[in-house]
Amino acid sequence: MADYEFLTAEEIPGYIATYPSLAGRIDVEQIASVDEIGDGNLNLVFLVKDQTGRGIVLKQALPYVRMSGGSWTMTPDRERHEVESLTAHRRLVPDLVVEVLHDDEKRHIFAMEDLSDHTVWRPALNAGKVHTGVAGRVGTYIGAVAFGTSLFALERQQLADAQAAAINPELCSITEDLVFTEPSVDAGRNSVLPANEPDAAALSADTTFVDAMGRAKYWFMTCGEALIHGDLHTGSVMVRGAGDGSRADSVKVFDSEFAFFGPVAFDIGATWANYVLAASRAYALGDDARAQWALGLVTETWTGFETEFRRLWPGRRDPRVWRDGFLEERLATWQAQAWLFAAAKMSRRIVGYAKVTDVETLPPHLREGAARGVLAAARAVVRYGADMQPTTFAQICGDELATHRTAG
Repeated sequence: MADYEFLTAEEIPGYIATYPSLAGRIDVEQIASVDEIGDGNLNLVFLVKDQTGRGIVLKQALPYVRMSGGSWTMTPDRERHEVESLTAHRRLVPDLVVEVLHDDEKRHIFAMEDLSDHTVWRPALNAGKVHTGVAGRVGTYIGAVAFGTSLFALERQQLADAQAAAINPELCSITEDLVFTEPSVDAGRNSVLPANEPDAAALSADTTFVDAMGRAKYWFMTCGEALIHGDLHTGSVMVRGAGDGSRADSVKVFDSEFAFFGPVAFDIGATWANYVLAASRAYALGDDARAQWALGLVTETWTGFETEFRRLWPGRRDPRVWRDGFLEERLATWQAQAWLFAAAKMSRRIVGYAKVTDVETLPPHLREGAARGVLAAARAVVRYGADMQPTTFAQICGDELATHRTAG
């Protein structure tokens, strides 16, 4: 049994009134709506609006994985990791990270600014909307975090304290299992369409791929470089704008409960994988131009990341030994790791637990080819090798997606 009360819609007006930091953001005497908007996977999430349209979001971590029906226990301390990482990241790029308004550690509840005038990027992509500039700004966010929460920016004691506070073993174990191990070695949670069972079997039998996942898992578990997001994808980015090809006027990263000190390239690779998944949907629907646009986001994110990191580099703490040659080595290493993390993320979203709507909402006869293409792309980039530019990664993936999009 949980040792704290779960939040209910009925108690929310009184809860908000208890805290001045919240009561000043919304009129608790004029509440117009309280809607549960969580995706159902992990947490309770409520959007609260007053009659003037002002709103706040309340999020509560449950002591289990919600989508499991309570059978899979999980630490509610992930709420603390989310609050602390969002706060740390917002200090670095305040225009790119959601604002935390309140933190209730006893009940594992925190409040965020209302972003209901935004939309989650994944469903926007699924609907065919184009918000330009988002991928580059996501790269800027990754670059700012990679520098600003690392040894390049923090004093030694600051770094040690931050690393200790961010230890997040339970959620890291989920990533280690679901992303790196289980797509190749089924633990009973995997599933695919019957038509894709041979593709899943081929993935498991691909020793080159499995060995590569071992290297990726090792890097994930040993490279504590920066306070990374840990679950960065198109479903953890919100965008605002017309979606008609014009530049998005706001981009906000959220949902960082998997944050820990990990490899910088993991967040980069996670975004690349999601662009491939978006492209797989577009190819399946016969929109090749849109698929190529989605694959182009790979380079946009890398360019945004590299540009921001290079901009911050002159402010590193010890330029005596971290000279410009070291910078070039770091960037090359992160680029080589990113595509491997992307391959892991691509395969888990097709074969493993917790899939994505990009592919899952396609009709079965289209989903089969899209899923096959993503798995083929993941295996192809692993076979290509380490010297891979973002454009090469995108080209290889595009070729595989286009080749396999027809079922059968």
